[in-house]
Amino acid sequence: MELAYIPSPSHGVVYLGPIPLRGYAFCIIIGVFVAVWLGNKRWIARGGRAGTVADIAVWAVPFGLVGGRLYHVITDYELYFGDGRDWVDAFKVWQGGLGIWGAIALGALGAWIGARRRGVPMPAYADAVAPGIAFAQAIGRWGNWFNQELYGRETHVPWALHITSSTDGRVPGYYHPTFLYESLWCAGVALLVIWADRRFKLGHGRAFALYVAAYCVGRGWIEYMRVDDAHHILGLRLNDWTALLVFLLAVAYIWVSSKKRPGREAEVEPGAAAADEPAGTGAEADAGSGEADGASGIEASPTSAADAKNSDAKGAGTASTDAQDADPKDGVGLKDGAGSAKQG
Repeated sequence: MELAYIPSPSHGVVYLGPIPLRGYAFCIIIGVFVAVWLGNKRWIARGGRAGTVADIAVWAVPFGLVGGRLYHVITDYELYFGDGRDWVDAFKVWQGGLGIWGAIALGALGAWIGARRRGVPMPAYADAVAPGIAFAQAIGRWGNWFNQELYGRETHVPWALHITSSTDGRVPGYYHPTFLYESLWCAGVALLVIWADRRFKLGHGRAFALYVAAYCVGRGWIEYMRVDDAHHILGLRLNDWTALLVFLLAVAYIWVSSKKRPGREAEVEPGAAAADEPAGTGAEADAGSGEADGASGIEASPTSAADAKNSDAKGAGTASTDAQDADPKDGVGLKDGAGSAKQG
């Protein structure tokens, strides 16, 4: 009897009346919101406008969902077009089955379309959203937990995943929670990209390439642990070969880009700085005008200085006359007054 393990949910959908609320879909939606939120903060910090990331995401997210589903259906076509299978199931995204490779590839195409419409350089946008995408993957992997899918080899470690479903060929038991491994790995990749971007000022798409390369490293060993059906080439799963190829391409891009275009973009969104400049310029002008007026008020003209000098002299003469006309008996009072003035 196992004393410690990760339980699987008894079902991955809850019905709110006739409306199904699926855990897999919720994880994807929450991941998208996190990616857009963090990407927007990073984009503004780079000098872009608020809302640009969300506007481009309107193109990127649908393209990504279609791409992810296409990759899954193409690489696992026998699940939908084999004997006894219903091809309509290929459209049921809520049941699980999104390939990250297709999602990133077609999502990048959608982002490119949105970026061109906004006049934004695609590499700079990719750098801004890279950590957010990694966090979105970390959240999205929990959707596999709700569906009791994509687990690893059988194990008896304290953090083993307890599979209870026997549908679609599953065998109840205790397995490596590869969904959890990948979720933690993706969160680490996001933090790595954030740190490296701050430390080395990555630009021209290199932060995004670092995310891709780091993710591929983790996906390689995690994919090797999985036991679900997959196509194999030379003894390795298809996704392992894909991870290896994409990793090499990402590293090559980082090396070539750093040689040809070192540093970071000075401007990520044309017009963003100009839109903020008038307000700042006006404030500076007002401040400068105020300082000038203050200086004019402090600086006295020669005539004013002369008038002030005559006024002081006249006041001194009046004080002297008053002192002479004062009663000797008031000497004590004058002396005390002078002493008080001196202390003041």
